[in-house]
Amino acid sequence: MAKKKKKKQPVGQIKLQIPAGSANPAPPVGPALGQHGVNIMEFCKSFNEATKQKEGIVVPVVISVYKDRSFDFIVKSPPVAFLLKRAANLAKASPEAGKQIIGEVKRSAVEEIAKEKLTDLNTTDIKQAMKIIEGTARSCGIKVVGG
Repeated sequence: MAKKKKKKQPVGQIKLQIPAGSANPAPPVGPALGQHGVNIMEFCKSFNEATKQKEGIVVPVVISVYKDRSFDFIVKSPPVAFLLKRAANLAKASPEAGKQIIGEVKRSAVEEIAKEKLTDLNTTDIKQAMKIIEGTARSCGIKVVGG
C-alpha cells in the first residue's frame, strides 16, 4: 500500500502590506522574512511578478513559511481605507474622525468597494458589506452621500 503524501503544514505565517510591484529587501519585508529563513530575493521577485498589474496600490499579503524554508503567499485585495481615500481623492484620513469630515464618497462607490472586498469580509451579503465599508468611511472622516 502506497503512503499518502502529507500536506505541508506551515511553521509560520507573516502578514504584510506592501506596495504592489515594488517589494524589496528593505524593511519591512527583509527583517520579517529573514527571521524565518526565507529567501528574501526569491519572494520579492515572485511577489513583484504576481502584482505588477496593480502597480502603486498597497496590497496585503499573507506568507506561509514551511519547515524546509520554502514559502507560498496569498495576495489579498487592497485595504478598505486605501480604497475609500482613493475614491474621495484624499492623501490621508481625518486626524479627528467623527468630529472632522474631510471628504465625501457616493454610495455607488461604496457598493463598488464592497463588491471588490466581498471575498475578504466576513459576510456574503452585499448590503452588510456596504455597512462595513460605511463604518470604515466614518472612522476615516469620510461622509457617504446618496447616489
